[in-house]
Amino acid sequence: MTLTALSLPMPAEAFSELFPLFKAANLETLNSLHQGSTFNECPAGRTVLMEDSWGNAIYFIASGWVKVRCQSGDGYATLAILGKGEYFGEMAVLNEAPRSTDVAALSRVELVSIPAQLFIQTLFKDPQLHHRMLQLMVQRLRQTQTRFQLRHKAPGIKMVYTLVNLADAYGEQRGSVIEIFNIPESDLAAIADIKITEVPKILDKLITRRWIQINTTRDTISLLDIKSLRHLLKLG
Repeated sequence: MTLTALSLPMPAEAFSELFPLFKAANLETLNSLHQGSTFNECPAGRTVLMEDSWGNAIYFIASGWVKVRCQSGDGYATLAILGKGEYFGEMAVLNEAPRSTDVAALSRVELVSIPAQLFIQTLFKDPQLHHRMLQLMVQRLRQTQTRFQLRHKAPGIKMVYTLVNLADAYGEQRGSVIEIFNIPESDLAAIADIKITEVPKILDKLITRRWIQINTTRDTISLLDIKSLRHLLKLG
């Protein structure tokens, strides 16, 4: 793991604004977590967490994009894409077991790490935080269930669902346009559960319809017409 530890560049109150998990946390909780946290940076392409390592901290994404993956044969299978405001590493912390996946940076990533012991102690002290974490875990399970229900849908529907879901969760609103990171085609194929050869075909169709735009210079995918993309999902 390659992380550069820096001083925390944000006040405690910013935790509740930046990270959805802490929106219901009281000020005492925020101050405690803030005091024990470390700010880290990781360059694109580096591994943030290693599979089979012990869970000594939970990580929150202040900026950037990562992918959660597991070993599959001689390579890796991408399980999820996470962006700003999301957290990872909690399963190993809660289960007190080695990590079952690893996390790699798709872009430069800024992270806030909270020691495992501090996080567990805080969950016991603040029932609102405990409840909020359970809600977010259920939300993740429902997303997994939805992906499973889409397994027999056409590749185009699966891809549009993936793009819309990422935009809803982590997209940056710029006027009527929502921007997400330009995720590599192999990772898009993995999380959409389609063949990698289908990805450029589907993206080209969406570009032709002026529903999305890919900017390779800024490394972004812009969802130009989110309404039409959502409508397509209803039809599918």
